[in-house]
Amino acid sequence: MELEQLRLFAAVAEAKSFSAAARSLFVSHSTTSRAVSALERELGVELLSRQGRIVTPTPAGEELLRRAKALLGAAEEAKAAVTAFQNRENRGENETP
Repeated sequence: MELEQLRLFAAVAEAKSFSAAARSLFVSHSTTSRAVSALERELGVELLSRQGRIVTPTPAGEELLRRAKALLGAAEEAKAAVTAFQNRENRGENETP
């Protein structure tokens, strides 16, 4: 399971559409579809119920969506923390006397 798969899955689950999610993330529909399908295969469970062009999270999908949002948020926080650290380093604020 990769963060990018979780990001794509979360976007689809929230948009209730593969196409809308793909457009919002500037990736192709096929990339989005493949990522979600690979995630479903890896977990061995259907995450999204597909009814025509509308998709809704299954109960397992709802659980993963909740956890994916937390993981993606933590990843963004970690990235911001490292960037802030690097900015302080570049300004010489973390130098020891």
